[in-house]
Amino acid sequence: MPQLAETYACVPSTERGRGILISGSPKSNAILYTNGRSVIILNLDNPLDVSVYAEHAYPATVARFSPNGEWIASADVSGAVRIWGTHNDFVLKKEFKVLSGRIDDLQWSPDGMRIVACGEGKGKSFVRAFMWDSGTNVGEFDGHSRRVLSCAFKPTRPFRIVTCGEDFLVNFYEGPPFKFKLSHRDHSNFVNCVRFSPDGSKFLSVSSDKKGILFDGKSGEKIGELSSEDGHKGTIYAVSWSPNGKQVLTASADKSAKVWDITEDGNGKVKKTLTCPGSGGVEDMLVGCLWQNDYLVVVSLGGTISIFSASDLDKAPLCLSGHMKNVASLSVLKSNPKVILSSSYDGLIVKWIQGIGYNGKLQRKENSQIKCFAAVEEEIVTSGFDNKVWRVPFNGDQCGDADSVDIGSQPKDLSLALHSPELALVSTDSGVVMLRGTKIVSTINLGFPVTASVIAPDGSEAIIGGQDGKLHIYSITGDTLTEDAVLEKHRGAVTVIRYSPDVSMFASGDANREAVVWDRASREVKLKNMLYHTARINCLAWSPDNSMVATGSLDTCVIIYDIDKPASSRTTIKGAHLGGVYGLAFTDQQSVVSSGEDACVRVWRLTPQ
Repeated sequence: MPQLAETYACVPSTERGRGILISGSPKSNAILYTNGRSVIILNLDNPLDVSVYAEHAYPATVARFSPNGEWIASADVSGAVRIWGTHNDFVLKKEFKVLSGRIDDLQWSPDGMRIVACGEGKGKSFVRAFMWDSGTNVGEFDGHSRRVLSCAFKPTRPFRIVTCGEDFLVNFYEGPPFKFKLSHRDHSNFVNCVRFSPDGSKFLSVSSDKKGILFDGKSGEKIGELSSEDGHKGTIYAVSWSPNGKQVLTASADKSAKVWDITEDGNGKVKKTLTCPGSGGVEDMLVGCLWQNDYLVVVSLGGTISIFSASDLDKAPLCLSGHMKNVASLSVLKSNPKVILSSSYDGLIVKWIQGIGYNGKLQRKENSQIKCFAAVEEEIVTSGFDNKVWRVPFNGDQCGDADSVDIGSQPKDLSLALHSPELALVSTDSGVVMLRGTKIVSTINLGFPVTASVIAPDGSEAIIGGQDGKLHIYSITGDTLTEDAVLEKHRGAVTVIRYSPDVSMFASGDANREAVVWDRASREVKLKNMLYHTARINCLAWSPDNSMVATGSLDTCVIIYDIDKPASSRTTIKGAHLGGVYGLAFTDQQSVVSSGEDACVRVWRLTPQ
């Protein structure tokens, strides 16, 4: 069975004008964050050590470890909370419908018996506290008139709960059962986050009014503020206390994070301002932070996770990044197959190195959306939804100035002649366009709806697949195509075609879940009955020695076939990517890389059967 060797994690989902929550384990240096329907568990000691919980039916918003580290409670936009085990395949313990709308924050009580959740609700119900095993309510939470953005449980007895939100209020509740005690109106804008110190003696609220206010943990009275001297110049989205309760970390839209010393009497002054590397654009605004043992973790709007050392604040941070959206294509460089390039439709291209992980983003100047993507030595070719094909020179991790050509309609597929990559074949709805560099040398209307295409490495042949499932083989002379043969086997629209590395075969996949391997010389079917997916095939890849072909499907699986064995002796990787597999490539004979809708990239090790 293939083993999962590495996961290059997606980054947290972010949105403009809203903070995000990341939380840490009480027992280790694992952190939790959410992206789409996934909850990501990432080990800060080894960022390639990643697990993903993918059982939410709706996009997840927040996840937290229980105080003993054995359970995780995660919530989603539908108002559901799922409680699941951190061991043995994330067994589901309970699921409760807690609010009628999106849950923005949740916290466990220090004894691990209760959970408080807050967010959007109908009427006045923006907050609920319940027993984690039965779901029974343990209090009444009046006092908010609008969405509640954050909540916190006092970590020591007597128990208290504090909440804050879009009505500019910070509310304090005593219990259990919890009842409203008092309310503060010291903020003049949204209150984005509230957190108790580890010993429960104080709590701190931070707001879009750029202020942080400290309160007494037991009585709820205001005791002090974060100093405005050297303070944040923008919305403060998140706050996290140091383990000893003497300092806090804040993250702000002003693109900086700050470490504050908190005095005994409850005031704060800036100890150090942390700046994350970046271009200074909107995506560098900071929207989340966490103080996890010696790690200071901050997250930007663009999803970059910067990890500072609490014991050495002058040390440059380790930056981790990746995709936030569906990773639609992968490419492996021939000269160095350990280098993997992945692209997502939002225009991001990320460079990974097998065994190391994240190695940087390739910043293209045009930064347009990406629909099709191909990479050869020192050049990336992309097409987007703007009818243009871009050629971007890149060297290592720098992109040069790109050239583009407008082909006049939406590119459906894009293929380069690998031996002379200035020759490219781009398919459109009704035909193909041949490019040399960024010059259109011919536009050919084929008279049928084209769904996939590929050009031979030497540029002498093209195979074009149609909506009707037929494969049309054309020989290329100069700039003209001559139809040589039509192959009929597929019963659905052809979705992908790829030549084997030695060009003796080609493989095709269709929307009706079937793949076919053909002999190129005889044009006969070489491997048939490859009908094991349950949904459309999105991508396929050949192993370097031509002995295997891998297919990836909307059904979340990757299937690997051995060309010399019957299709029934296949190897299946189930649930490779939540939402579907969209990119596949082999880096060597024993490693296949996949990417998908869950914005992750994974490396699988194939053990010889």
